Amino acid sequence: MTRERTVWLRADDTVGEWDRRRRRITAGLEAGVDWVVVDERDVSKVRELGDVNVAAFRSDAEVDVIDEAEHSGEPDAVLVGKDGEGDGTVELPSDFSGSADLTTLRHSDGRADGAYVRIFDEDYEAFAAEAARDADYLLAAAEDWTIIPLENLIARVGEETTLVAGATTAEEAATAFETLEIGADGVFLDTDDPDEIRGACEARDEAAREQLDLQPATVTEIERVGSADRVCVDTGSIMDDDEGMLVGSMSRGLFFVHAETADSPYVASRPFRVNAGAVHAYARDPDGGTSYLSELGSGDEVQIVSTDGHTREAVVGRAKIERRPMFRVSAEVETEAGTDRIETLLQNAETIKVATPEGRRAVTDLEAGDEVLVYYEDVARHFGESVDESIIEK
Repeated sequence: MTRERTVWLRADDTVGEWDRRRRRITAGLEAGVDWVVVDERDVSKVRELGDVNVAAFRSDAEVDVIDEAEHSGEPDAVLVGKDGEGDGTVELPSDFSGSADLTTLRHSDGRADGAYVRIFDEDYEAFAAEAARDADYLLAAAEDWTIIPLENLIARVGEETTLVAGATTAEEAATAFETLEIGADGVFLDTDDPDEIRGACEARDEAAREQLDLQPATVTEIERVGSADRVCVDTGSIMDDDEGMLVGSMSRGLFFVHAETADSPYVASRPFRVNAGAVHAYARDPDGGTSYLSELGSGDEVQIVSTDGHTREAVVGRAKIERRPMFRVSAEVETEAGTDRIETLLQNAETIKVATPEGRRAVTDLEAGDEVLVYYEDVARHFGESVDESIIEK
């Protein structure tokens, strides 16, 4: 299971006039940013542009404006630190000695959710780490992370606080997500360039993706078992030739089934589709759990996997269930405890292909002794979640 990663796009008055801020926000919405950060008076304007989380800077001037403007809209998070101790506008408290909370930051008025701190030196780094103890979010920006390493904050800020590191490019965002192999939870992105915004969102997605170790299993039996209700999972994404889904009758051992990316003499390719098997089978979810194929429907998310174990998410557009002739594919996988048997039901059709160490192969061409790629995880499942108990599956 992977950590959630987020991109926070800066669009407050430091960026410029509203028209410039609006163009930046629009580019962010198109790229898929998670948060937009504005001054509190602009919250409603962001809401009109699109559906996104909005964080708002609170200041003395903002308090007067918001009190008089009921149409301003309520932010999802209130940030303090701008125009105050956090950004150096006001000096750090003279009695600060490594102990602080959000009330130390100006404009908190008792309802702040997060702190914004610019890291100028070690004192500001310590101040940020202490403010994080009382914050759901810490937005920390520095002109030169080589002077005040991001590693220090990653090590000092607790898991209960979302650490968001400043960045101005997609490359900086990728570095922030990778630092200390743990990485920041998010990046506070300050750029107008749509390419850099898209790149930062791509870096976020890459950092959040799970890497799986697929292994070969030896096919022991291919058996015609008559007809069953099988599920085609049609996603909202185009899959590559090396991508598919992990499915199986037993949650501990899931077979790699290719997307229908290849043309055949009989049907055109359907690169958005995985003919995943019978309704009872499990499919792996993006969060590491499993769902029954019969439960999948429009709007659900499934995990897409490549043959080298890279993963991503895809939204289900529809799940199409039809009665078709089936194969039972049984295989043996080598585990630390010995040999284990796994199996699944797949449609008897040449368009359904599984992955082998040598490449894809139609299920109709499989023979005993062939090797197929599987994901094996020695766990039991209860309602799709792994549990520490003994379950026998036959």
